[in-house]
Amino acid sequence: MSKVVALAVMIAGEASAQSGPDMLVSSVRPTQAGDMLVEITILNPGPAPRQGMLPARVPAEILIDDRRLPVVLEREMTAAPSQAIPPGGFLQARYQLHLPVNGVSGKTAILSLSGGASGYAFSLSGLAASAAALEQRPAEQRSAQSVPVAASVSSAASAKPERGNAFLGNLSSYAPIYAVYGPGTNSDGRLQISFKYQLFGEPGAVGGDNPFINGIHFAYTQRMFWDLGARSSPFRNVDYMPEIFYLVPATAVGKKIALGGQAGLRHESNGRSGLASRSLNTLYVQPVATFPVGRYTLSLGPRLSLYAGRLEDNPDIKRYRGNTGLFLEIGEEDGLRLTTNSRFNFASGKGATDAELSYPLDRIVASSLNLYIFGQAFAGYGENLLDYNRKTTRLRIGIGIVR
Repeated sequence: MSKVVALAVMIAGEASAQSGPDMLVSSVRPTQAGDMLVEITILNPGPAPRQGMLPARVPAEILIDDRRLPVVLEREMTAAPSQAIPPGGFLQARYQLHLPVNGVSGKTAILSLSGGASGYAFSLSGLAASAAALEQRPAEQRSAQSVPVAASVSSAASAKPERGNAFLGNLSSYAPIYAVYGPGTNSDGRLQISFKYQLFGEPGAVGGDNPFINGIHFAYTQRMFWDLGARSSPFRNVDYMPEIFYLVPATAVGKKIALGGQAGLRHESNGRSGLASRSLNTLYVQPVATFPVGRYTLSLGPRLSLYAGRLEDNPDIKRYRGNTGLFLEIGEEDGLRLTTNSRFNFASGKGATDAELSYPLDRIVASSLNLYIFGQAFAGYGENLLDYNRKTTRLRIGIGIVR
């Protein structure tokens, strides 16, 4: 690691007072996990105090042998996302950068933040050695020290050169992504895919002093119920859930609590016709509070929903879903995690709870699989839109890639 040294720092000219504090890369060094640790410095050259925002993700670019690789830096969660910068002062935070090891060790790279001319040149010598040393450690130590970054390098392996995806950094995870199986029902398999997309502004530049419009997101979730026990294994039902929402990122309001939330419009339908057709629209608001509980982190988010538009396909769905719900999640960053989403109708006494229990697979079996062991359970009414008025209990197990 001692061979990784800074070669040069090139900083653009002084920004105008309206552009806010300057952000630059102040150091780059490898970690024992084989990743890179990037230190970001935000300067306040003006005469007045400013509120400095440390976005969760910072888009950047790496130049290696005339190849430009778009990357995303992920902030270490120990740093508060918003801090005051005094006149002429600065604040610093550390970010993780996950790099492909093959083909880059020993080369010189220049890391530049998107939207600016500043760059930091450094040598990649010793990076491969760090990764090789990590592989000799027990699996539990590798998991504890390695911090994989989802979608950090958009130049992933491909059959053709991938170029020109300038907005890929705005794409991120939303709901869990998994495939689970539990025999003995008419929907043995359950699969889910989900993502969200920041429609405006730089990736992660949401909240604080950033433009209000940057908080607008589009999200899409698709949940599929697969009757693997039937002849030809048809899908019993597929629920499509696009939504548009405004995101307020979690912000520390004290030493041990962070507050955030979102509000939006969600459409749900199953894309079918006739008697099997189901659809509804809901306006919702959901604040979320997060705080430590011993070595675990607990998040709680009550949800209030209002039905918008007509409900011809399922006129009595309010009776089974109600207007209130609760999100609850407790677990460790790299360990066991339990996530539940519940909904209630206190007038009818009906509702449901959807739960997911996940654990990193490489903590169980020494491997390089980037997966979670995933357990999923449902109890109550309406596991899917087709069966909104049907009470069921399901237990399934499988794998997940986002939790």
